Amino acid sequence: MNNSEIFVGLDIGTSSIKVIVAESVAGKVNIIGVGSQRSEGVSRGVIVDIDKASDSIKNAIKKAEKQANLKIDEVIVNIPSGQLEISSCQGMIAVGTQSKEITEKDVRQVMSAAMLQNSQSQNEIVTLKPLKFSVDGFNNIRDPRGMIGVRLEMSGILYTVPRGIVHNIQMAVKKAGLSISHEVVAPVALSNIALSEGEKNFGSIIIEMGAGQTSASVIHDKSLKFIDTDYEGGNHITHDISVVLNTNVENASHYKIYYGNADSTLVSQTETFPAEIVGKSSTENISLSYLSEIIEARIEQIFNRLKKKLVETNALDLPGGIIITGGVAATPGIDSLAKRIFGIQAKVYTPEQVGMRYPSFSIGLGNVYYAAMLSDIDKIANSIVSGSMSNLQSTNNQSNGNSGIMGRFSRNEESLPQENTRSYSNRNDNKDNQNKVQTKEKVKNAGEAVKGFWNKFFD
Repeated sequence: MNNSEIFVGLDIGTSSIKVIVAESVAGKVNIIGVGSQRSEGVSRGVIVDIDKASDSIKNAIKKAEKQANLKIDEVIVNIPSGQLEISSCQGMIAVGTQSKEITEKDVRQVMSAAMLQNSQSQNEIVTLKPLKFSVDGFNNIRDPRGMIGVRLEMSGILYTVPRGIVHNIQMAVKKAGLSISHEVVAPVALSNIALSEGEKNFGSIIIEMGAGQTSASVIHDKSLKFIDTDYEGGNHITHDISVVLNTNVENASHYKIYYGNADSTLVSQTETFPAEIVGKSSTENISLSYLSEIIEARIEQIFNRLKKKLVETNALDLPGGIIITGGVAATPGIDSLAKRIFGIQAKVYTPEQVGMRYPSFSIGLGNVYYAAMLSDIDKIANSIVSGSMSNLQSTNNQSNGNSGIMGRFSRNEESLPQENTRSYSNRNDNKDNQNKVQTKEKVKNAGEAVKGFWNKFFD
């Protein structure tokens, strides 16, 4: 097989490591191998023990290699969104003193200029998303290569996370004997598979519910524009069941998976299941409705905390509604509960590929599709991000004397307001200290709410 046609997605989750091997042929992606392994050394989506995480990655890779019948050397890995920050960026270069044809080198230089604003940050750039280019004042150009002009500008979005998080992922992958071809923010990967074209363009909310955390991401115009993370997930539901029913964690997980429902209004009030209770020699019959109430209570808390931020940003007025995915999304009734809590349409996304029809495979599959579907401009941006910032600055300094480069924040009314596009994390022990989105306009009806939301984040 041609290695350029093979893509391997690696999802380092709190509860499991998942590897997806795919072959891209004529623009069509075919899954040829899957590997899954219980996670070690990962907490709330973040690697806390590099050696243990590396061993888990190795085991998952081996399973995928055996199924796909090939050796895996390179992976596409997603970066957790818990401390993600989103900011607008702009770059400008002088192509020459006279009009000349714009080349890929010019595009690389203007992207590098846009990234310079992050050079002093403690965060590391994960993704640069070019939105549009401008040539001599002509705007809304998607790909300027081949055009002629004197001045080239680019506006885009930077996704950054603390360098320690990225470093730990890179080290764990390296110790597993692998290299990283692409790093992608998890919600960006998910948007490629969980949303339709209309949902990506007009605006939707992806709620990804993992074992250690839950995130709500706003996607509009095919870009991630806002994210809020709550540090509770499936493990907390399991813990609740264990404590309330006085049973061990293994049993609690089993009951959640096989008997659980997120919406107690959908469950029989009389049907029961046998549960092993600590200190009792025989099983005890527990009603399905009681189990459902335990599950519902925790998920309702998570949803209500996410709802607060989504209401403040008017995101619930976007037409695409809510798409739920991740391991917890497999819980029956979760879409019904989401509709009740958020007051808008909600549905569950589950991969359709054979052997992967479970929401927990969504991110790994999204990683593959992200790399396979990158446009030429996005590929250039990805290669720029893959290099070090010092190399970028060196490249810029070596440009010819006729080429001036400037990187800056975009602070005009067309840019994304930095204070409104950060990742807001709902940490239960420190809520009062979190940055809060300040709503600058009061809206009188749903139409004005949508307009205000778009003006604030997307114009």
